[in-house]
Amino acid sequence: MNASLEKKDNSFEFSMRKSSSILLSSLSGYNKKEYIQKRVVDYIMIIVLLLVLWPIILYTIFRIKKESPGPIFFKQTRVGLDGKEFVCYKFRSMHINSHFNPYTQENDSRIFPFGQIMRKMRIDELAQFINVLKGDMHLVGPRAEWNILVKQYENEISNYAMRHKVKPGITGLAQVKYPYGRNVYDAEQKLLYDLDYIKRWSIVMEFKVLVETILVILKKSGV
Repeated sequence: MNASLEKKDNSFEFSMRKSSSILLSSLSGYNKKEYIQKRVVDYIMIIVLLLVLWPIILYTIFRIKKESPGPIFFKQTRVGLDGKEFVCYKFRSMHINSHFNPYTQENDSRIFPFGQIMRKMRIDELAQFINVLKGDMHLVGPRAEWNILVKQYENEISNYAMRHKVKPGITGLAQVKYPYGRNVYDAEQKLLYDLDYIKRWSIVMEFKVLVETILVILKKSGV
């Protein structure tokens, strides 16, 4: 992270903390019009993405079967709107029966070779299209966190449950603005972005996050 970006992020963190009482006092979920707008974006974008990405999805299924026999999907209980739990789908990137660790590490031995590529380019997240179509998630929103980690975060981070005022998303402001979370501190920093997204949501912001997601993926893939 360069100095200017770090300075900008630190400034954002300071301003968010300074105004947190104001932010939280008026924080609410989407109104009916906003929710309809988000669902329209969800359906249109999912259809477009499926038309464009179906060869990659089929190739992903082939590589998973080839490199790591077992189920195609990894299923995990995540926390969604109003703290309700749901089953979240991802393309499996780790060997089955891998040792338990809630956070992935660099050069994690549990991840098979193509799994590394999937995670770097976020291909594993494409299976969450199922959750969006089912209504568990939006395309954009706070990250859907594992229920075990949510319990820990709610005990250690003030107002963490406020992010559950809206449905989670495959991508989001925190996902494109902050690195992959590896501990409670990271979860707290990402919460600031989540609350800011909920507070300032607009259809323009929705498309800005989608564009930034594409740029992040292209940058990580070396394009």
